[in-house]
Amino acid sequence: MPAASSRTTAVSAVVTAALAAGLLTGAATTSASAASSASPSPSGSSADGPVRIHDIQGSTRISPLVGRQVSGVTGIVTGVRTYGSKGFWFQDPRPDADPATSEGIFVFTSSAPTVAVGDAVTVSGTVTEYVPGGVASGNQSLTQISKPTVEVVSSGNPLPAPVTISARSVPSRYAPAGDPAAGGSVNALPLAPSRYALDHYESLEGMNVRIGSARVVGATDPYSELWVTVKPHEHANRRGGTVYGSYDAQNTGRLQIQSLVPLAERPFPTADVGDVLSGTTEGPLDFNQYGGYTLAARTLGEVTGKGLRQETTREQRRGELAVATYNVENLDPTDPQEKFDALATAVVNNLASPDIVALEEIQDDNGAKDDGTVSADRTVAKFVDAIVAAGGPAYQWRSVDPQDKKDGGEPGGNIRQVFLFNPERVSFTHRAGGDATTATGVVRERGRAALTHSPGRIDPANAAWENSRKPLVGEFVFRGRTVFVVANHFASKGGDESLVSQHQPPTRSSEVQRHAQAGVVNTFVKKLLSVQKNADVLVVGDINDFEFSGTTKALTAGGVLYPAVRSLPRAERYSYVYQGNSQVLDQILTSPSIDDFEYDSVHINAEFAAQNSDHDPQVLRFRP
Repeated sequence: MPAASSRTTAVSAVVTAALAAGLLTGAATTSASAASSASPSPSGSSADGPVRIHDIQGSTRISPLVGRQVSGVTGIVTGVRTYGSKGFWFQDPRPDADPATSEGIFVFTSSAPTVAVGDAVTVSGTVTEYVPGGVASGNQSLTQISKPTVEVVSSGNPLPAPVTISARSVPSRYAPAGDPAAGGSVNALPLAPSRYALDHYESLEGMNVRIGSARVVGATDPYSELWVTVKPHEHANRRGGTVYGSYDAQNTGRLQIQSLVPLAERPFPTADVGDVLSGTTEGPLDFNQYGGYTLAARTLGEVTGKGLRQETTREQRRGELAVATYNVENLDPTDPQEKFDALATAVVNNLASPDIVALEEIQDDNGAKDDGTVSADRTVAKFVDAIVAAGGPAYQWRSVDPQDKKDGGEPGGNIRQVFLFNPERVSFTHRAGGDATTATGVVRERGRAALTHSPGRIDPANAAWENSRKPLVGEFVFRGRTVFVVANHFASKGGDESLVSQHQPPTRSSEVQRHAQAGVVNTFVKKLLSVQKNADVLVVGDINDFEFSGTTKALTAGGVLYPAVRSLPRAERYSYVYQGNSQVLDQILTSPSIDDFEYDSVHINAEFAAQNSDHDPQVLRFRP
């Protein structure tokens, strides 16, 4: 143990010096790995001869040679990238016996590489650790050779045989716990590729890998990438997705797929969740900012469509009140009419024209133009007209305009929540005085709870809402029964570390604000229930957090609310797909009096390459 500790200290000193010299970018400063007991010389050779790729990669996440000049490193080019971070991968065809050391590495050329796949090359340059997304992202780093000198020795050589990534090869455990002494970083820990999925992928960083036919779990996005799983049975649901149901049960089979083939030569395939990327997909294993471990495909399989269809919920019955929440993704009048029409058709046909619809991300009347406009009359009117044109009801609407640039979201957009309601089925109790800065209170009226302002905002001056959307609350009446609806759009997850962070578990800094926001809403609901124990209260919206999260626990504290999504089977609990994980962000929570309801997460967007929003709407029906 003392010897290992000494090696760790020595390598940490090298890494710290390299950081100061600009050779190591990012959080790898938290204690680099204990590398090899042999200390390679600055000339790039070791006691056993010239430096090879596995000597550079080492048996941890940080190269033992970081900051050093290496020369005469040999291998076969396995992939060339001519866009973005330009460079190429090459691999030593003579591997060592250590499964923790990768035999491949990326060479960052900064300009278009002049090598070709199959070239035998000799590379000299500086070993660096590049952190995609920068230090603040918390990401792991990519070991690479920078400022290279490259000599092509021969061409047309056979490539090293690809390593197959499969359900059998990827461990079920996700990552080791980070070292507390290193701020929770895993950078210094020896890789255990047979024990942890992240270690398995790291041990293959830069190497030529392949997957066989794999199910798509994240649809093709605008950046020409998709997600598959090599574990077909891992938390799978009936629609082909992989459900994210716990911080402690990560989906280890997920892998991002990109293509090294220019789009002009071969368009990237369009795939929905549940489709299959058939055949063989092969290429180097990259690590990037948006998803972590990524198969940069030199050979890309074909998409076999499985015909996933949008869901449709049933129509509410005469005595049922149907309440929905729908994030319409920065809707404003400058959007094409087609977006309004598609969203409207979804409300009418897929959601069966709910009695109340809480909308999130309604922008002001000129969208992202930053000129002080805060009204959203034109935005909502255009949407309501589109619903009528689609055969739906003539919804009326209520909202509170925000203060300019105070609610976050797209700069200039002034997003806010809006209530739509069908006046033929439900009435709105208007209580004047609610505005952007006035807090709505709770009073007793004829023995029952009532709002001081409807529509109104909940405690808008509270620090929890800084640069974030304030909750909108309204008082509705259905068949003589008052129903309070609180529409929310909590702070986003922006700033959180990714699941492939060097810190394990990752730091989720954004949830601090959401926990505070949840506490404010919880306190307001308690006030309603203290005045009227059996008040019907629905807390709805884009909560931006999971049903098992601390945010949800703070919302439900004291038993005043129940997350209705939990009434669904675990495999059906999701409203959003991110990096191949089908997960809950949008929720409807019920007060104790609403104990008999039907809940539906209506999957019409998140699983599809063609989306009208990135969120799926939620609908709850009950008899007040």
